[in-house]
Amino acid sequence: MTPNIQQEKFSEAYVRAIAAVAGFSASTPGVDDDSIDMTIATRSNSGSVCSPRLDIQLKSASDIQLKADRPSFSFRIPIKNYDDLRNPRVMIPRLLVVVRVPRDQAHWTESTEEQLIMRHCGYWVSLRNAPDIPNTDNRTVTIPRHQLFTVDSLKDLMDRIGQREMP
Repeated sequence: MTPNIQQEKFSEAYVRAIAAVAGFSASTPGVDDDSIDMTIATRSNSGSVCSPRLDIQLKSASDIQLKADRPSFSFRIPIKNYDDLRNPRVMIPRLLVVVRVPRDQAHWTESTEEQLIMRHCGYWVSLRNAPDIPNTDNRTVTIPRHQLFTVDSLKDLMDRIGQREMP
């Protein structure tokens, strides 16, 4: 398996673990031709929408530069992903989730009888209604560091979707 595929599989496992602890299902489409790597779903009937769903474009990187004095970081995505994620007409909300991993794969996980540690973390951003950018290759997006992809943030996002609020 190539290092890029290992990162991809690790980021999928990260999102699946977060979704499982939150009590949601995570599925992978058979074909990724619409910039959707995973769908998170629940059978909740408590909001104004039954069974809310969230589509995710998943990326992973080991070279993200976090600076103590900056509340965000930049991440480059292909323009096709950018355009698919910014589309305001999609029915199911979409997020970009970027999972930051250590450069050395030996540090990605640590496990004992007491715990499994996955390093580092995921961040989410909604690009819905982002501006059209005349670029044919890629787009650099700004991702707020406070938008960690955690159990609590996923539950909050799904609650908001259940109330017809688009993230």
